[in-house]
Amino acid sequence: MPSSKKTLHFLTSSLATSAGVGMLGYGMSTQWSVSEMNCSPRGEQNFTGTANVKFELFSCQLAKRSCPSFNTDGNFEVFELLADVGGASFILHAIIIGLLALTLLSSACSILITLYNSVSNPYQTYMGPLGLYTCSSISSVLSLLVLVLFLINTLVVGVPQELVQSNVAVDLKDISTQLQVGFYLLIPFMVCSVFAILCVFMYEHSAYTQRKEQQRPTEDAPKEIMMY
Repeated sequence: MPSSKKTLHFLTSSLATSAGVGMLGYGMSTQWSVSEMNCSPRGEQNFTGTANVKFELFSCQLAKRSCPSFNTDGNFEVFELLADVGGASFILHAIIIGLLALTLLSSACSILITLYNSVSNPYQTYMGPLGLYTCSSISSVLSLLVLVLFLINTLVVGVPQELVQSNVAVDLKDISTQLQVGFYLLIPFMVCSVFAILCVFMYEHSAYTQRKEQQRPTEDAPKEIMMY
């Protein structure tokens, strides 16, 4: 049976990862960005209309005013609109969703490993601290990739603009985008993953130091005594 100290460290690591998963799960269900822009019928350069895009990972809200010549409001499936547009925006968004799914899977593995270590001593196997380090590191790296790819897809490729232009021929200008809570929740998720690693690393370092101290008297004993 593991010591109470080991159980405490691994349970703390599990709780940290669980908190991160909870934040990530909520973030995936809420808004990631809000974009506003002025629009005009294609080629007329009469930018009197406006469009607003509230973007989530799986759905978006489009509100158009005189864009191009009528008002529309509605909720749409992101994948359906991007599938019509095609190109880099659709591919990047599919990659983002795939990376988030892998992030959740890695975090789930981290939780299982820490819970198992809190009641057992697998040590050097893949179910020991090495497994936790690997899974939590993968979660952190993948979530960082999601941050970068979402910024590229939103600010460089221009997903909000493509969603507005998916069914109408309009020109756009004065585009402003604000990132929302869904995007920013990836940051505390990464912090939780790193903290989960640190909790176990601190225990492993302490246990290693203690083992070295216990071995030192034997290593430092005179050779005459060691012969008997």
